[in-house]
Amino acid sequence: MDAGLKRELEEKVRAGERLTREDGIALYASDDLAWLGGLAHEVRTRKNGEVVHFNVNRHLNMTNVCTASCAYCSFQRKPGEKDAYTMRIEEAVRLAKAMENENLTELHIVNGLHPTLPWRYYPRSLSALKEALPDVALKAFTATEIHHFETISGLSASEILDELIEAGLESLTGGGAEIFDWEVRQHIVDHRTHWEDWSRIHRLAHEKGLKTPATMLYGHIEEHRHRVDHVLRLREMQDETGGFQVFIPLRYQHDFVDMKDGKVRNKLQARTTMATGAEALKTFAVSRLLFDNVPHVKVFWVMHGVQTAQLALQHGADDMDGSVVEYKITHDADDFGTPNKLGRDDLLDLIRDAGFRPVERNTRYEILREYPGPDADLRESPQPMRV
Repeated sequence: MDAGLKRELEEKVRAGERLTREDGIALYASDDLAWLGGLAHEVRTRKNGEVVHFNVNRHLNMTNVCTASCAYCSFQRKPGEKDAYTMRIEEAVRLAKAMENENLTELHIVNGLHPTLPWRYYPRSLSALKEALPDVALKAFTATEIHHFETISGLSASEILDELIEAGLESLTGGGAEIFDWEVRQHIVDHRTHWEDWSRIHRLAHEKGLKTPATMLYGHIEEHRHRVDHVLRLREMQDETGGFQVFIPLRYQHDFVDMKDGKVRNKLQARTTMATGAEALKTFAVSRLLFDNVPHVKVFWVMHGVQTAQLALQHGADDMDGSVVEYKITHDADDFGTPNKLGRDDLLDLIRDAGFRPVERNTRYEILREYPGPDADLRESPQPMRV
């Protein structure tokens, strides 16, 4: 990058001036990751200090049966396939209750688009889970699922959200976003929910007082300009609603497991390579710099590996997600060594080892408990990047 442009971008960031589309593309073109990371770290430190947020959560995927066959997805199964499953509501409650003694604070629920499950299954599931675990927040369903519920119920998204909120819903999940630009999206997504409906549904959720996350699936067939476009659409919507709480870049995964049944469900991997660690860190840094009006940037350690996740905390991220327990959507694709679960103590150790002070939060990013950071008196104790 030209030294003059680098200086100009530094001055804009430090003055709090909003970066443009052209600025975002220029940042991605830079090969100076240390500079990018340092600049993003300045922004995350201004917003969130030297803390890293986490929560104690469990992911529940109540069915993997799905009408869609998205090109990147190894999770979906068709009715009748050997490992297709749909949980009874009682089974979902049992799995959730198993973590009760670990002071679980959130259930994160995402499912396939099941062709025959009735609409009432979903609010009843939330009601049963809320009754069993009244102090646990229910973060459930993608905008794609809400759009699907409109089809199977005949209700509007507004009516659906009202019923789900009454049943205990506290937040939507951020999934279904992938990459919004149609130039890419038409090749990777096999359902009807695109930017217009995704944004419509999240806007409705924000109007009803819900705070929601937003995601971006990167590292497949998209180009840097598509990532920039994706973030800027979200940034513009955030200007309108203020309802996005966190942005979560998700690394696209190759399919290493499904070949055991003779099927490679991932249709992209023959022409893609997964994003490197350096590309992941660049994506976090540029996202933090561009998405200036979202409070938090989360690194989902399951999709990046714990070491890259720790490094992302020095490149703009301030949240490491949570305990997770079982994330079938990714673990049905990858086999590169991420664990199924990290306990509270594991997360505390990882955050301190990266040089930060851990803070346990709930779904609304309210602080539940603050923990000591690394021991500053120990020479070998890591410290955050200084700004």
